[in-house]
Order: sequence, then structure tokens, then C-alpha cells
Amino acid sequence: MTNAEVAKIFNEIADLLEMKGENQFKIRAYRQAARAIGRLPSEVERMVRDEEDLQDIPGIGDAIAAKIEDLVKTGHVKVHDELKAQFPQGVLDILNIPGVGPRTAMRFYVELGVKSVAELERAIREGRVASMQRMGEKAAQKILVAIESGEKRHNC
Repeated sequence: MTNAEVAKIFNEIADLLEMKGENQFKIRAYRQAARAIGRLPSEVERMVRDEEDLQDIPGIGDAIAAKIEDLVKTGHVKVHDELKAQFPQGVLDILNIPGVGPRTAMRFYVELGVKSVAELERAIREGRVASMQRMGEKAAQKILVAIESGEKRHNC
């Protein structure tokens, strides 16, 4: 598993925690870990294999180090799987759209019942997104352009 793949999963954990409205310190810890792993000059997979102390990486504490080891060894981390199970897959796909963060994706899901990128596109075209409080036509159109161009958000 590459550093980019590990970082992506830790960013997803942070996004999902943010969607749930969890503690900002916990969210920040996962984002910091993702950045640290993404910028690491050596492969975290090798570090785990060689039993190096992952806590030597700035921003990586005991709990996150254990999660990194689980992820590298098994390809999964329990907290990620549990969080993903709480949302429809389409809501997670919406997070990959530039201009849509975790809070906005959650608002689309809760306020509009949007559970996929296709449903979001339809809601934009129907004007439902633009009519949301703190959204507007300009923001809705930017999201629509991103959907149409197939852009993906980069987490690292």
C-alpha cells in the first residue's frame, strides 16, 4: 500500500468524521496524519514491515500509528469501514467533487436527500441547490461544472 493510498484513507476518515459532526481535534489529527504520510520520503509500508516506530513521524501518535499498521497489514482499518457503513456510497462520491466538502455533502444528503452525484446534478439543474441557505446560484454552477468535467478533488 502506497503512502498516497494510506493518506487518502486517513483523509476519508477525517471527512466522514466531519460529516458526522465529530470532535474537531480528532478530525485534525487524521488530516495531519494524512499530510505527514503523504509527504513522507520513505514508504510507510516498508516502515511497518521493518517494524520502525511510526510515532517517529511528526503528527503520528499511538492510536493513529496502530491504525496505520492495521491498514498496511490488512488493507482495512476498522474505523474507516465503520464510518463508511454509516453513509450511502454515493454520498462519499460527492466528496470527490471540487468545491464540495464534508459539511456541504452532508447538507445535500440531509436537506435535499441527495445520495449520489447524479442526484446532486439533478438537484442543481432543478434549482434546489441554489435555493439552499448559504449556497446560491454561483456555487451551484461551479459544482455543476466540476461534475460535468469529471474533476476529482485531491486530498493531499
